[in-house]
Amino acid sequence: MERKDNLLDVLKALFRWKKQILTVCIIAFVGSVILSLLMPVYYQSTTTFLAASPDLAKPELLYGNGNFEPEYYGNKSDIDRLLTLAESSELVNFLIDSFKLYDHYGIDSSGARAPFKVKEKLFGLYEVQKTKRDAIELSVEDKDKVLAAEMANAAREKIDELAQRLIKEGQYKSITAYAFNISSKEEQLATLSDSLARLRRLYGIYNTDAQTESMTEQFSRAESKLVRNQARLEALRSSGRAKADTLLALDAMVEGQVQEVIKLEERLGKLNEGMAMVNTINKQYLEANQSLGQDKERYKILVSTYKSDIPAIIPVEKASVPLVKSRPKRMIIVLAAVAIAFLFSIVTVLLIESYKEINWREIIND
Repeated sequence: MERKDNLLDVLKALFRWKKQILTVCIIAFVGSVILSLLMPVYYQSTTTFLAASPDLAKPELLYGNGNFEPEYYGNKSDIDRLLTLAESSELVNFLIDSFKLYDHYGIDSSGARAPFKVKEKLFGLYEVQKTKRDAIELSVEDKDKVLAAEMANAAREKIDELAQRLIKEGQYKSITAYAFNISSKEEQLATLSDSLARLRRLYGIYNTDAQTESMTEQFSRAESKLVRNQARLEALRSSGRAKADTLLALDAMVEGQVQEVIKLEERLGKLNEGMAMVNTINKQYLEANQSLGQDKERYKILVSTYKSDIPAIIPVEKASVPLVKSRPKRMIIVLAAVAIAFLFSIVTVLLIESYKEINWREIIND
């Protein structure tokens, strides 16, 4: 019964103060309505996009020379990179300069704290976040609904540009490295070519296989002919029946063939002496030339990839001009103000009723 009596006392107290409570609620209602009507109206425009995988910018994928299975959508690291770019100073400054936000937000650009103020104002109206489905939502609020949509789309395109620039910077480094490598190999190839030409002139070698076969055959044939004629000369001399003119002619022929064999033997020796060096240099030249051709082909592919327009993001939904305001939520503001005023009034009445019998003057004097 005591608890029931206490509840009845509370209700009686509230009933006695009903006019004051109602007055406070009415004042809160009227004040919140007036305040909400004075608040500026903002519109929010949102664009949604996905992170594209950097694999899309790889030459192996573009020209079909790779054996890997590419990912078309970016992973967590790619999403984090886009979120970082979305809040970078370059993007913020781009929006400030492109849409003249100093004038739009009414901020004096000559002030010492002007850059801080305009960025603070922009970040209060600008939001970018990752959704639970790994998409990125970029939202811009503004009093001008058309401007909000334009800023959101411009920010998305700028993020794509910045992300592409990061990828192209890596590609440019690869192109530079290949260009330097090609230049070095061309110098090496020129040196090998000069060395090969000098050795060929020195040893008279131009086709080792053909020359070796030809000179070996010539030497064998000349040597056989020499042996045959020497034997014929000895036989004619031994017989004593040969004429002197015949012997002189045959002797001169043998002497000529001896010199021919000597010359062929010298040439064959020179061929054998220089053949190893020529073959080594020639092999190095062919390998360097093949490697240079491969590098040039790779260089062309890299340059072509670098010049290609490969997006770093995949748009899902472009920002459109909003039809409904995002804030203020006037009904919520009014209801919340009335509810707070009502609760505050109840608490105040209960406090007054609970301590009304206390002699506060006596307590203060004591």
